Amino acid sequence: MAENFTKEITEQEIESFRSEFRANAVAQAMMCAMRKTEINDLLCTPVKMRNQVFQFSNEIKTMKATAQKSTGRCWLFAGMNVMREHLGKQLDIAELELSQSYMAFWDKFERCNYFLEIIIETAHLPLDDRALNYVLKDGGVPDGGQWDMISGLIRKHGLVPKDIMPETAQSSNTRNLNHIISSYLRKNALVLRDMVAEGRGMEEIRARKKEILSSCWSFLASAYSEPPETFDFEYTDKNGAYHRVGNLTPITFRNRYFGGFWDDFVSLINAPTPDKPFDRTYTVKYLGNIAEDPGVLYLNLTMEELKQAVVRQLQDGEIVWFGSDCGKYASRDECFWNDEAFQTTLLTGLDGQMEKGDMLQVCDGRMNHAMCITGVNIGDDGKPNRWKIENSWGSEGLHDGYFVATDSWFDKYVFQAAVHKKYLGEKAALLSMETIVLEPWDPMGSLAD
Repeated sequence: MAENFTKEITEQEIESFRSEFRANAVAQAMMCAMRKTEINDLLCTPVKMRNQVFQFSNEIKTMKATAQKSTGRCWLFAGMNVMREHLGKQLDIAELELSQSYMAFWDKFERCNYFLEIIIETAHLPLDDRALNYVLKDGGVPDGGQWDMISGLIRKHGLVPKDIMPETAQSSNTRNLNHIISSYLRKNALVLRDMVAEGRGMEEIRARKKEILSSCWSFLASAYSEPPETFDFEYTDKNGAYHRVGNLTPITFRNRYFGGFWDDFVSLINAPTPDKPFDRTYTVKYLGNIAEDPGVLYLNLTMEELKQAVVRQLQDGEIVWFGSDCGKYASRDECFWNDEAFQTTLLTGLDGQMEKGDMLQVCDGRMNHAMCITGVNIGDDGKPNRWKIENSWGSEGLHDGYFVATDSWFDKYVFQAAVHKKYLGEKAALLSMETIVLEPWDPMGSLAD
């Protein structure tokens, strides 16, 4: 005879749970400890932290850590850190920053246009279409982004030093700014959709789009300040000598000091899921910021291959932009990422460990932070065992804004790295393959949320 199963939690089951909890000495001790101690502090074990010594066999001497403040601009800060090191080596400069605010202004403005173009393109779809709904949710101007989006901005709008376009109260705290402009864009999405439904001509529709963009420009210029058209580049080198290069534009500044440096990189990903075979290229639908650009391009490789390319670039003296899940097994106070240092299962009774591919498929792991790799320690076996990370959370802390990540954590929670194409070897030929288009909500697009 079939047992009589019920959906609800019964009183008998609750009593059983109580009894099991009271008989569990570890759970009882944890109840006392968690009453006044943050859980990660309880789970971290010193013995497992011995493999995260802040020493590296290959280390690039880099500048002071930057601070993205209350924004999601990590990808831009990491990108500008790559670019400033390239400039600093050329000119023998000890410290400088390129303007993240300048880049953020153009990213926001270009995204307004990108969003409105998607709205026009998808005007025939119902509002509850999943892809359109995903676009509307972000409102067109989230703070996040991707390496290829940095490349597009540099290609179109150039670069400027930070003292030419410094931070403002709004550029450093974007929550309300994003809310205001997103609501404005969503409202006008309905206007453009109605115009398409009424059979208005494309000339009239784009004239209306231009009016919307004019309002967006005015708001963004007020918030960030108007981007400069010309400027003088002034700096002092390590020997104390002052230099001035006059009458530059953002484009001529870029051309003079960077050439096509930024454009020689490709985004490698490690996404070991059934829908993404290795040695194939991918893009993500509706992931971008410049309407005329082709979108992001990823090459999916094994983790071993991705790390080999990263190490080669570091050994040649160039730091590496990368994307990871920074919330996993982290200590902000002690400045490390180490998945082996947290005794989560032992002390909580909850085993949430999964393979990397499984994490991605059930949304337990995702790219949520971009930083730079500036060093690596190679063990006696010739393989990396820890990595030096330049963050953008300010220069305070144990290592002045720099962190250490164990190789085990790196394997599990690093999903992307932007490396120069010359470090791909034979794999570079794969970049000419037909690109597979992923859905907007794919985990490989999450850094741009």
